[in-house]
Amino acid sequence: MTWVVRLIVVVPALAALAGLLVRRSQVAVRGVAVGSAALVTVLALAQWIAPVRRADIGGLGRLPLADLNVPLHLLSDRLSGLVSFVVALVVLAIQVFTVWYLRDDRRYVQFAATVSLFAAGMLLVVQSADLVLTLVGWEIMGWCSWLLIGHDSERAAARRAAYKAFLVTRVADIGMVVGLIALAVRARSTDLLAVLTASGADTMLMIGLVGVVIGVAGKSGLFPFHDWLPDAMEGPTPASALIHAATMVAAGTYVIARLFALYAGQANHDGARTLLAVLAAVTMVYAALLAFAQSDIKRLLAYSTLSQIAIMIGALAAAPLETGPGPGISHLVGHAFFKALLFLGVGWLAALVGVTTVAALRGQLRSRGALRWSMAIGLGALAGVPPLIGFFTKDTVIDAALQGVDEGGGFRAWVVVVALFVTVALTAAYCMRAWLLLDTPAASTAPNESFGVAGQGLEPAAEGGGPGHGHHAPVTLPAALAVAALAVLSIVGTLFLTSLRGALHVGLLSALLSLLLVAGAAAA
Repeated sequence: MTWVVRLIVVVPALAALAGLLVRRSQVAVRGVAVGSAALVTVLALAQWIAPVRRADIGGLGRLPLADLNVPLHLLSDRLSGLVSFVVALVVLAIQVFTVWYLRDDRRYVQFAATVSLFAAGMLLVVQSADLVLTLVGWEIMGWCSWLLIGHDSERAAARRAAYKAFLVTRVADIGMVVGLIALAVRARSTDLLAVLTASGADTMLMIGLVGVVIGVAGKSGLFPFHDWLPDAMEGPTPASALIHAATMVAAGTYVIARLFALYAGQANHDGARTLLAVLAAVTMVYAALLAFAQSDIKRLLAYSTLSQIAIMIGALAAAPLETGPGPGISHLVGHAFFKALLFLGVGWLAALVGVTTVAALRGQLRSRGALRWSMAIGLGALAGVPPLIGFFTKDTVIDAALQGVDEGGGFRAWVVVVALFVTVALTAAYCMRAWLLLDTPAASTAPNESFGVAGQGLEPAAEGGGPGHGHHAPVTLPAALAVAALAVLSIVGTLFLTSLRGALHVGLLSALLSLLLVAGAAAA
C-alpha cells in the first residue's frame, strides 16, 4: 500500500512532464494524459478497497528545522482512499472528454499537462499527513487554476479572469499560510496527528483555525472571496469541470474535514467555527439567489457551485463532534459527480450550438436524447431529487445540522439549518428553471430536428444552427461515454458513501419536499 499511495501522487505529476516532452505527437500526448488518469484511478480504487484501514506512510524524509518536526508523511485511510478515487474518476472523465473538445486547439498539450499537474496537487492534499505537503498541493492548484482559466490567453476576458482568480486566492492564502504555521508552532510539528492531539496554546490554536478558514474561503469561493469563481468560466469548459467538481474549490472542504476534530472539539473557543458557519450560510443563500439572474448557463452552474460548496462547509460547521466530517464529505462526493456531468454536458451542448447563453440554448436539448437525459440527471441530482445522489447527500447534511442544534450548537448550528432549508428550495427552483429553458423551445421556433446518430445529439449543429457551426467534429464515442459514466455515477454513486461514518441518511420528509419543490417550480 505504501507504493500505491505514493504513485497516486507521483504518476499525474510525471504525466504532466511527460506530456510536455512528447508534445510533437498529439497521439502520444493524448495517450499520456488519458493513460495516466486511468492508472491513477485503478491505484486509487486499490487504496480505497484495501483492508488496511489506516497507514502512516513515509514521504520525502524528515526536514531538519531546529525544534520543528517536519516528517513529510502521507496518510492512507478510508477517507483519503474514497476522495482520491472520486477525484481520479472525474479527472479521467475530463481528460477523455478533452481529447474531443480541444481536438483542434493548438495549446491542447499545455492544457492536458496542466490538468495532470492540477490532479497531482489535489491528490497531494488528499494523501497528505503533513501541513507542509498540504500547503504545497494547495499552492500547486492555485497556479494551475491560473493557467487553465487563462488558457485562451489571446482573449482579454480570459486574461482578466485568470489574474483575478490568482490575486483573490493569493490574498486569502496569506491566511492559510499563517494558520498552518500557527498550528505547526503550537504542536512543534507539521505532522497532522501531532497537530490534532497537541494541547495548550489556545491563542495559537485560534489564530491557526481562523487562518485556515480564511484560506479555505478564498479557494472555495465563500463570501466575500466569491467573485472570482463565476469569472473563471472564461476558461474552457473542461477546466471549469475540473475546478468546480473535484479539485480546487472542493479542497477547502477536505482540509476542514481533516482538521474537524480541532474545530468541533473546542467548545470554549468556538469563534473560528462560528465564522465558518456564517460564511457558509451567507454564501449558500446569496449564490443560489444569484443563480436565478444568470443569462449564461455556465455562470449559473458557477453560482450553483458556490452554493453547493457552502453546503458542504456548512455541514462541517454545524455537525457535532460525534457525527464527524462524513456528511460534508458525502456531499463533496455527490457534487463531484453531478457537477462534472453538468459542465461536460454544457460543453457538449455548446459545441453543437456554439454559445452558452440561455437565450441561444433555449429548447436545444429537446431533440438530443443521450445528452438530454444526461443533463436531466445532472440537474435532478443538483436539485436533490430522489433517488439521485444529490438527494441523499443533502439529506445527510440537513440531518447533521439538525443534530448540531440538538447537541447545543446554538447560533452556529441554527444559522446553517435555516440557510440549508432556504438553499434547498432555491436550488430546486433554479434547476427546474434551467431545465425548462433548455428543454422547451421558444414559442416562435420549432424544435431543431437536424441532429444525427438516431437523434442523440452526436452531430455538430447543422448550417445556420448556431455561431459555433464547424468548430467541432461529431462527438467521439469515448467523450460521450465519459458523460454517460458521470450520469451513471450520479445515480449509483450513493454506494460510495457506505464506507463513511455518518455519511448516508435517508428521510421521507426530505424526499417529499424535494419533489414538491421541483413540481412547484415546474408549474410556476
